[in-house]
Amino acid sequence: MDRRDFIRSTSLATLGGFALRGMSSPLFAPLLASGVEEDRVLVLVQLYGGNDGLNTVIPLDQYPLLSQFRSNILIPEPQVLSLPGSGGATGLHPSLTGLQDLWNDGKLSIVQGVSYPDPSYSHFRATDIWETGSGSDQVVESGWVARYLNNEFPNYPVGFPNANMPDPLAIRVGGPITVGLQNIGVSMGVAINNTSDPLNLTGSLYVDPITPDCRGEKLNFVRTVQRQTDEYGDVINAAAIQGCNQSTLYPSGNQPGAQLAQALKIVAQLICGGLKTRVYWVSLNGFDTHAQQTDATDHTIGAHANLLQGVSDSIRAFQDDLHLLNLEDRVIGMTFSEFGRRITSNGSGGTDHGSAEPIFLFGTQVVPGLLGDNPQIDPNTTYNTNLPMQYDFRSVYASVLKDWFCVPQAEIDQVLMDFYQPLTLVDPAGCLSTGLHALNQGSGNSLLEILPNPFTESTSVRFSSSGGRVILQVFNEEGRTVQVLVNRDMPAGTHTAGCDLGNMPSGIYYCRLQNEGRQQVKSMLKVR
Repeated sequence: MDRRDFIRSTSLATLGGFALRGMSSPLFAPLLASGVEEDRVLVLVQLYGGNDGLNTVIPLDQYPLLSQFRSNILIPEPQVLSLPGSGGATGLHPSLTGLQDLWNDGKLSIVQGVSYPDPSYSHFRATDIWETGSGSDQVVESGWVARYLNNEFPNYPVGFPNANMPDPLAIRVGGPITVGLQNIGVSMGVAINNTSDPLNLTGSLYVDPITPDCRGEKLNFVRTVQRQTDEYGDVINAAAIQGCNQSTLYPSGNQPGAQLAQALKIVAQLICGGLKTRVYWVSLNGFDTHAQQTDATDHTIGAHANLLQGVSDSIRAFQDDLHLLNLEDRVIGMTFSEFGRRITSNGSGGTDHGSAEPIFLFGTQVVPGLLGDNPQIDPNTTYNTNLPMQYDFRSVYASVLKDWFCVPQAEIDQVLMDFYQPLTLVDPAGCLSTGLHALNQGSGNSLLEILPNPFTESTSVRFSSSGGRVILQVFNEEGRTVQVLVNRDMPAGTHTAGCDLGNMPSGIYYCRLQNEGRQQVKSMLKVR
């Protein structure tokens, strides 16, 4: 088998202008031997490049300070879309009318300040961290979704597809299989790539005989994947041929987000066509907005506005399709990017790599509303100051695994390689083994007090616990962990911890409290 034959073996079939490629793998089989069509689906929407969260979910209560630090890109206050229920404190970019509609319909959850300790500002490394669920000091060769699939179906690829699970467990639409869907070199999904040149697979892998050595063993594995790929191509085409999309709202042609819309249209088509696939992964490029993020004379339009409109309109059309197809209650979606952007804009009319970002969850089964507080902009902000983390992104993953896929906590800890406190993001009513988390997650209540503040050497942190695990951390303005003051189970009540930063330089620091689903972040100022 030469290199040409091997490359040819990775192509499969076309679907809506995309070509199916054989990075295949099933995994979800025994989980649902009956009624699998009623199972839950997760759609991941990846925004490559690092989305500017402060021009996406706009903290209107911080507007005067934002005007000081990003006057050359800030959205004019009268043009910001209102979010009813936020008390006028929070709004959306004017291009996000589709997401505003979902908010008004109770189908949108916004999580503020999502990041992780010691964030990376490299696109490649940060993307790996988000896709694998690793810490910044870990290099992991498996994705968090792939580990979940492997945890449920450890025998893959042996015996798949089968009668219980004849379909791919995950499908990547519009791009290749990346580490997020790989488990130590084994792909846990098929990819539908954008190409119009599918190649015939017939006989392409059956030239060389199997030999009883290492080469033969590897060839046999490749042929197994090939057979699975052929079969998955058949079932995907069978689902797609029904052509049951109903929404007329999908962007097309030269409209912003047309490629993302086409990918989501295919996802709706395959769900409607009866696939038992659990996870779909789509993406949109272009969010690395270092320069000319907005039009110089009108900050409501420009590159970033077009990107956001594409995401918003595509998700709105997808949700409309699910509604018309009577599939809404089976599907939730989640956006994410590898990082946010800096508070202070640059001289090129753009923003540079930052840390925390807002993410969106959408669907009828998400708990609607705003989770977390508007980021507090410190008056002493410098070019290096980043938004503080409010929620660890792995807490978001833990919430989806727990309350959407009904995974027991012990297994979630294995998948995410540590314990991360779940949040109230998804209605857990359909999961028999989980209870509803407390809806009061700390927003609006004072859980954390720092006295004195400002301080010169040390200060005291007084905090409230409702019982259970308490994590109390201090970060510098770049998001690096400076101290972990508390990380243990604590009884309910008010507690105090000392914080000594005598050996640290003066400047802005952030103290973050997380207690089960409750969190709060407050800034600290160390002076000379």
